[in-house]
Amino acid sequence: MTKHLNAMGIFTVADFRDADPVHIREKFSIVQMRTLLELRETPCIPLEEEREIKDQLIYSRSFAEPVTTRDGMEQVLSIYAQMASTRLHRHDREAKVLTAWAMTSAFNEDQSHQPAATVALPGYSTDPVVLTKAARKLLPKIRPGTRYARAGIVVTELRLVGAQPMFKEFVSAHEAKHIGPLLEQIKHEHGPAAIDLGRAGLRDGPAWQMRRNMMSPRYTTHWGELLTVKAA
Repeated sequence: MTKHLNAMGIFTVADFRDADPVHIREKFSIVQMRTLLELRETPCIPLEEEREIKDQLIYSRSFAEPVTTRDGMEQVLSIYAQMASTRLHRHDREAKVLTAWAMTSAFNEDQSHQPAATVALPGYSTDPVVLTKAARKLLPKIRPGTRYARAGIVVTELRLVGAQPMFKEFVSAHEAKHIGPLLEQIKHEHGPAAIDLGRAGLRDGPAWQMRRNMMSPRYTTHWGELLTVKAA
């Protein structure tokens, strides 16, 4: 695109801002025209703070150090299941099916293993206790001593919370006590590491957690990391 813009005599952001919007649309697309209009302080690109989930929600991470025990994997799955619960709450969705999986590195040919377990939940749920219990169905398939490099949680068959009332007999005891919303409230008031369930609460800096010491600045998504330019 740079070459095409330069050929049109556009070399700077100011040049682009002052170009003919219709010509830009014809040459490129409506997206570039909207960008140009935004530079002229004409709002035409709505702010999307977080992409809406529709069919499924995935929470997965690679490990800084391989997980080789079932106890370690249980902690991983507990944390990931509760993170999935948090995201479901955030998007006002509930799930009917959960799949938990783990995998070794593609470079670990001697121990190649990709176990997975899919569980149909008793009913549509966002409850962290229900999701965590379902995720643990993967543990019997974990081979102790195998160096797992990544794991994840996938929840599917999503729908809006309360889209269809449930009979009381199908509502879990945990959901009836609103444990999920209570955990969310505590984390909101005291920080994301303030409380968790089961082994997920053992937060002494697990060695397997992904390290982000060298993460690039998030100029466009975090106010605290917004790039500051000072005139000389």
